[in-house]
Amino acid sequence: MKKLFLIAWLAILSLMVVAQGRPKGKLFIIGGGDRSDALMKEMLNTALLNADDYIIVLPMASEVPDAGFATLSTQLKKLDNRTIRNFNFSKHDVNDKKWIDSLAGAKLIYILGGDQNRFMKSVLNTPVYAAIHKAYQNGATIAGTSAGAAVMSKYMITGKQLLDTVYKETFNKLWDRNIEFAEGMGLLQNTIIDQHFLKRNRYNRLISALAAHPDLVCIGIDESTAIIVHGNKATVAGESQVVRLANPKDIKKTDKGLLKFKQADFGIFTAGDVIDIKP
Repeated sequence: MKKLFLIAWLAILSLMVVAQGRPKGKLFIIGGGDRSDALMKEMLNTALLNADDYIIVLPMASEVPDAGFATLSTQLKKLDNRTIRNFNFSKHDVNDKKWIDSLAGAKLIYILGGDQNRFMKSVLNTPVYAAIHKAYQNGATIAGTSAGAAVMSKYMITGKQLLDTVYKETFNKLWDRNIEFAEGMGLLQNTIIDQHFLKRNRYNRLISALAAHPDLVCIGIDESTAIIVHGNKATVAGESQVVRLANPKDIKKTDKGLLKFKQADFGIFTAGDVIDIKP
């Protein structure tokens, strides 16, 4: 009996240790496109902002960072008139302690869309990267749209096909080793995010990602739609749908490099649905 009690207690203890290591924050990941006021209000509600909390926008993915910030700021101020700061680390010292401390202390951090590769070039292996993770660990909501959604993953889809030199918004091939990944923010270690999903018909791209990492969960988020991630669950919000792919069986390739597998988990979800992911 004592041995069983000890085993049970050790099991509870290990679960407590794991729980303590989980981030206290949430992710609000938008698939791009138009952001309705209702969706932005849901983001603000998710962040649970107190009176003295502030929002920081990271515009480094955008080709027009100031314009992107102005548009977002105008929309948010209609809904919640609090301090919103524009931290463009593409033009500012990434080692500025004052900015880094402010970023780590933000309750809501929003990553604009554009080019996910441009964003990661600005933040990877810098104190900015560490500050975002610190904020997330301490309870902040990290939000992003389009490229700002793609960067959430450890295995970030760059958009390029390795076996085709011509860029296409959607893949026209299902070939082995065709999809290119780069290192993302890693806020999601075991889930891959794709964006503009239904609008740009990116099934081939997400299937390619699943074949490359069959142990991960792949999520395609359509425009004007978001997932709210907390732990290993993601709740859908917004106007369209989210696709989930996982667990492909018996992945193979032909002599010509064509991908094939027998089956996989496939689900389509709408607002209010809760999806299992791997954080």
